[in-house]
Amino acid sequence: MKQPNKLSDKQRNILDFIQIQLQQTNLPPTIREIGEACGIGSTSVVNYNLNKLATNGYIARVHDKSRGIRLTRQTLALHETAATITEDTMLSVPLVGQIVAGSPAPHPGDDFGYYFDDEDLIAVPRALVHLTDTSRLYALRVNGLSMIDAMINDGDLVILNRQSTANNGDMVAALLSDRNETTLKHWYAEEDRIRLQPANRAMEPIFVAKDAVEVQGRVLAVMRSVH
Repeated sequence: MKQPNKLSDKQRNILDFIQIQLQQTNLPPTIREIGEACGIGSTSVVNYNLNKLATNGYIARVHDKSRGIRLTRQTLALHETAATITEDTMLSVPLVGQIVAGSPAPHPGDDFGYYFDDEDLIAVPRALVHLTDTSRLYALRVNGLSMIDAMINDGDLVILNRQSTANNGDMVAALLSDRNETTLKHWYAEEDRIRLQPANRAMEPIFVAKDAVEVQGRVLAVMRSVH
């Protein structure tokens, strides 16, 4: 079996994600979920790297099942247990509340996202977050289906970087200051307004004046909730 430092970056990221998914849900991820979590746009590339991991003894696959991946005894022994996560591969990120993916909901308060206890920390694969400075990361649980076409379901976790600016197309947590409500939407700055665009063809965008909306954070990654 290859040593861990012989894994490619993609393979290490995929293996890390499989481990954390198993730890949190007791179910292995699908090829599509791996691609979305690890930033790989092609399912064939995911499949290629899974086959490499299988060939080298890290995982075993059942090809006729969508979740037909399991860690081998060699991998479990290598990491002592599937739940053993090293500081090099995982981040501790505060889960600070919920964000509505639908009609805006009341803002949680001025302390939103700033105060948390150790039990509020969640383990997030470092591979999901492509930032050098991770001190401003936080997580929110999604409530609603307005971002369903962006593969974000009710109950999923979104990992955000706390920031007050956004580029067109960024997915953000937006505070509608005149209503004191928050929502999860794609951000678009137009001539004299901001368009908060849902990723759900059944829902209409929200239009607000530029001085009536604030960016609270930009979404960097999504962690699936298996129902």
